[in-house]
Amino acid sequence: MSALPQVAQAVSPADLVWRPLDVASVERILPIEQQVYSHPWTRGNFIDSIAAGHKGAVGLLNDDVVCYWVAMTVLDEVHLLNVAVAREHWGQGLGQAAMAHLLAQARAAGADQVWLEVRVSNARAIALYARLGFEPMGLRRAYYPLDPHRREDARLMRHLLRPT
Repeated sequence: MSALPQVAQAVSPADLVWRPLDVASVERILPIEQQVYSHPWTRGNFIDSIAAGHKGAVGLLNDDVVCYWVAMTVLDEVHLLNVAVAREHWGQGLGQAAMAHLLAQARAAGADQVWLEVRVSNARAIALYARLGFEPMGLRRAYYPLDPHRREDARLMRHLLRPT
């Protein structure tokens, strides 16, 4: 008898418990980062972001890390630096939950807008951001590494938290 592949149980974003990103949580998010990105952040990138005072949060489900985000604040703007959901939890609304948590934190901190870049090839993320109210604001040419010889454009998007 062959074993059936394990499928992650459906979860509700309401089941998530959010904790601030700190140095102790970096080791727990690195496997997700390496799983979902072609050019993942390193441990040092996360540690440097925390040391620089950038904010972040880790989404836990039964004490397992399933998603996270990192953002920096400059004056009245928040800039999303990194967001990820463990691949086995894709399609369960956790990306939307992570972004909703980021937007709520940005509002609570008094930010007027949130900015992000996303690979132009990442249609799934672009659609999510658009559903959340992000608007395309332009392109950053050759922003992301694709391979040693090529780069990919980024779509620049903005979400207004308060009317300007």
